[in-house]
Amino acid sequence: MSSKRDYYEVLGVSNSTSESEIKSQYRKLALKFHPDRNKSPDAAEHFKEISEAYAVLSDTEKRKIYDQFGHAGVDGRYSTEDIFQGARGDFSDIFSDIFGRSGGFESIFETVFGRGGGFGGFGRQKGADLLYETSITLEDVLHGKKMEIEVPKDVDCGVCKGSGCKPGTSKTTCSTCNGNGQIRMSRNMGFSTFVTIQPCKSCNGAGKIIQAPCQSCKGKRKTRGIKNIKFDIPSGIESGDYTIQGEGESISGGINGDLIVRVQVKPHQKFKRDGIDVFYDIPINMIDATIGTTIEVPTLEGTEKIQVEEGSQPNTIIKLKGKGLPRQHNRGRGDQYVRLVVNIPKKLSKHQKNLLDELRKTFD
Repeated sequence: MSSKRDYYEVLGVSNSTSESEIKSQYRKLALKFHPDRNKSPDAAEHFKEISEAYAVLSDTEKRKIYDQFGHAGVDGRYSTEDIFQGARGDFSDIFSDIFGRSGGFESIFETVFGRGGGFGGFGRQKGADLLYETSITLEDVLHGKKMEIEVPKDVDCGVCKGSGCKPGTSKTTCSTCNGNGQIRMSRNMGFSTFVTIQPCKSCNGAGKIIQAPCQSCKGKRKTRGIKNIKFDIPSGIESGDYTIQGEGESISGGINGDLIVRVQVKPHQKFKRDGIDVFYDIPINMIDATIGTTIEVPTLEGTEKIQVEEGSQPNTIIKLKGKGLPRQHNRGRGDQYVRLVVNIPKKLSKHQKNLLDELRKTFD
């Protein structure tokens, strides 16, 4: 389970709060916790936390995914860069209003995430994403599942151990960017200052340069191989694509692609799923429906006895509370709904017909 706090709790709003109210609340918190204004040791962490929460909740698509799947849904689909990049324009507007036109997106967040972290990947090339497809059962959805798979991909070179350097040598600091991996340029336009940060072309953003390349991988650090990857499929998961960040193909001077795990929940022989609820049809004879009985029905965790009340009509629904599927990364479970399918016999013996005929006369 994610150690992150709930985004709504972080901003002090509810899941029914409008987008404009969320923006107003974030503006207040940004004023309070921005490191330039708040010198407490934990101000930067608070600022980063509220900014991440706002980046998700201010985006309609990301907010919908978060409401349904929690942190795992957002983290499984977006990298940190994707989350903040999507709200880039919104952040710039807010910070321009608060700190003046010179307080741009890059300069403000550089103080929190650092030149090499958080947003340092903007503008850098990204390696190819890889796709892995798997299918799971409803029982897996209930309990979650640990996965270990083998993925053909570029792996660290066995000779240089992924350094790209000839054994016995090491990288040197790039003289162009002094090891920062980025070139920062500022232009004063009179009424405002424009700051641009670009990856260093000399070292491709790495901050280091290989002087003596490894002969086995030619300085690329990677060779083709197989990588074992372990991950957990969380309980309550839906069919869809989920992302394991950084486990795709690598690219020199860039950032790793992602591994896309395409999960398909297989149809169940007994149950039908609707979100966190499951449905089960059980056939009963008309006598049991008429006079009532106790029957045993299957659940995802075994069996459960239910009481069929006398006079139960066809398609009567009986709810088994808490016998459905879990809400992903939230407390509680759905329910199981049992539908009574009353069987009317097509053929009866003469004796059975006589008995029913006698019964019918009692209703006259």
